[in-house]
Amino acid sequence: MYSLPEPIRQVIESGRVPSPPQVLLRLLQMVDDDTTTMAKLAALVEQDPGLCTRVLTAANSPAIRRGDPLHSIENCLIALGTRLVRSIATCLSVQSLFDERTAARSVDLSAFWTHSLLTAELSRSLAVSIGFHRPDEAYLAGLLHDVGELILLSAVGEPYLALLAGCPSEVELSERETAQFGADHGQIGTWLADQWHLDSPFADGILFHHAPAEQIVTAAQLPQMVWLAHALISCDELPEELVILADKMFGDSSKSQLSTLRDQAERRMCVLADAIGIPHVNESVAGGSMGLPRVIGARRETVEPDARGQIAAIIGNKALMQPLQQGLGTLETNAEVLFALRESARILFDLNRLAFLICDPLNDRLSGKGIAGQPPIFGQVTLPLEAHRSLAAAAVLDSEIRSSYDAEALPAKPLMDVQFARALSSTGLMCIPMIGHNRTIGVIVAGLSADQHSRGDRRLPCLANFGRIAGVTLESWREAQDAREQAKDAASARFAQQARRVVHEAGNPLTIIKGYLRILDGKLPQEAGVRHELTVLTEEIDRVASIVRHLSAAPEVRDEDKAVDICELTRELLMLYREALFDARGISIETALPPQPSWVACDRDSIKQILLNLWKNASEALSRGERFKLSLTADILHQGRHFTELRIEDNGPGMSEAAMSALHRSGDDRLGTPRGIGLSIVGTLVHRLEIPVTCRSKAGYGTMISLLLPTLDRAARQGGGEGKPG
Repeated sequence: MYSLPEPIRQVIESGRVPSPPQVLLRLLQMVDDDTTTMAKLAALVEQDPGLCTRVLTAANSPAIRRGDPLHSIENCLIALGTRLVRSIATCLSVQSLFDERTAARSVDLSAFWTHSLLTAELSRSLAVSIGFHRPDEAYLAGLLHDVGELILLSAVGEPYLALLAGCPSEVELSERETAQFGADHGQIGTWLADQWHLDSPFADGILFHHAPAEQIVTAAQLPQMVWLAHALISCDELPEELVILADKMFGDSSKSQLSTLRDQAERRMCVLADAIGIPHVNESVAGGSMGLPRVIGARRETVEPDARGQIAAIIGNKALMQPLQQGLGTLETNAEVLFALRESARILFDLNRLAFLICDPLNDRLSGKGIAGQPPIFGQVTLPLEAHRSLAAAAVLDSEIRSSYDAEALPAKPLMDVQFARALSSTGLMCIPMIGHNRTIGVIVAGLSADQHSRGDRRLPCLANFGRIAGVTLESWREAQDAREQAKDAASARFAQQARRVVHEAGNPLTIIKGYLRILDGKLPQEAGVRHELTVLTEEIDRVASIVRHLSAAPEVRDEDKAVDICELTRELLMLYREALFDARGISIETALPPQPSWVACDRDSIKQILLNLWKNASEALSRGERFKLSLTADILHQGRHFTELRIEDNGPGMSEAAMSALHRSGDDRLGTPRGIGLSIVGTLVHRLEIPVTCRSKAGYGTMISLLLPTLDRAARQGGGEGKPG
């Protein structure tokens, strides 16, 4: 494992590697296309080292990965899920607007990307030709063999650009990198692969691609393939010694065979580069500096700094809202909400080391007790809301971001802040208050170095907004939980009151019957043959009395996976999302919900996903002033079965045939969004739950979608008490 300079290590940990705008644009277009499959998306991601880095980093993180490390980009995308995939693309795009490390000179990365793609294609071709069992891994190693150059560009900036501008060849580049920065791009890429816990040969493929010929013959097959692919594209005519070396490594290698593989790989690379809009560079005329990022002179500033900052704030706020609001509907526990916030902070702002402290409104103290995934010190302290105690307390009291590097920092650094910084393996802190609608919910405590702080001033408005979103998210989730608990308590109280009445009323006749049985037993002669039957009757009456007495006990919790009160769930979700999806956009909303519970035989999570995706689809389609109507109608009889109808109507622009068809098919392998993926998910869920769907739409007149949710069996409802299943 290599020890790397701090700025380089931070960039690697955050997975921030530049991606070409053409690829990001194409990625967003593909994710928005309902016909895109995961395999097609993986094929695009595999063409860009920057996206590969981000996807591999996220998918192999402890929070996502379950089991063995993920080597395949397609498997990584499946593990991440469509929400996070789109968030990654969005966040990478937004980063280009508020990244402080934009150099004063612009860089042409066309040669770098075409070189990386060609090395990847040729590495996979060599793997297939020799029967290597994992050709996709050879492709990925070839694609990322020079990824360290991109990391240095992002981490070091202008000094690295100056080094590139005066470097005649890639071999000399490695020597200059080591002399100036303490590590070359091969070592940096290897360190990155080690952090993903990938197989050693994979990392070695990155590390050894500049190894001497006499050494590479002693390596494993994968680094040999990457080395040979890199060597083959570095020369116009294949030298005989290279052919001999290839034969020595893999056997049965001829000059014509290697030339054919190289030509085929180059044709595939050109097709890929054309498809994503990257100009491909002829390697044969690039000279010794082929594949290097090329400095092309001073950057012309086309946008005024103030205007650029406003654009960054506007787009940044949208990007921040999207991953949080989309994911909130699927979260069931406080831990899941905090995990979603933690991942959003990491992806959007590279805040890799952070913790949460929550305000206790009863005693005005901050504590991280009970919050998993953060250093123990945060769960062991209860911090008074006094500014001199900690930056965290000061941030809550002032309702603004505070850091260890502020000009108006506390006169004496509190020891608690020193402990927090040590626990987060950082030299300082940034404390971001989480402000809700009614009060401050808590504070995000992030580990921050002086270098990170010096680069982050322009991110402060977005970070403050992130804190507000986090506060509103936690506040809304807790209000929904409180409303649910209050509804449960009220239902339990009603049930207990009714049960006591039933116990009282049923107890009297049972006692009378039992008394008459004793009288009858005394009047019967000793020789009567029915005494055994009387004993059985007495025991059964005692058992019935015991059952009746237990009616006053708290009912068992129903199985959330088999039934849900669709009325209660709809009201709960409206409380969470009405403002963000409809009111804030100027869309009027009408609801027609029955006052009594309506239990349907569907699992809660699936119905939540169906509702949220349909609402989000309508919200994005409708304009200010248009109308959205939501209604529930119970006791619908359809083909001999009872249903509750969920009906959504609007007067918007209408839906296309392709969009409507997504509601009637199982689309587990399809992507889309904002509208495509939502309808595809709905189609998948209603197909799995066997929910009949009707959709009518006409351009300019609006859309109506009707879902028939199977009503819970009447016997189950009656058996569980009034209005609640057993």
